[in-house]
Amino acid sequence: MYKEVLRSIDNIEIWPIISFVIFFSFFIGLLWWTFSADKKFIDEMKRKPLQDESLSSNSLNPQP
Repeated sequence: MYKEVLRSIDNIEIWPIISFVIFFSFFIGLLWWTFSADKKFIDEMKRKPLQDESLSSNSLNPQP
C-alpha cells in the first residue's frame, strides 16, 4: 500500500538525496566548527557550570 502511494508522488527519488546532503552538510559543518573553535572559548564553556555560585544548596533545600 505504501509503495503505491510513494510511486504516485512525482520526483520522490530526490528527497532521500536532499536529506542526505542536509545531514552530511550539518555533520561536516559541526566537525569544522569543532576543530576551528577557539580553545579559550571551549575551556570557558567547560568551566561555566562550576562557576555559578548564585544559587547555594541551602536556598534550594532549606532545612526546617
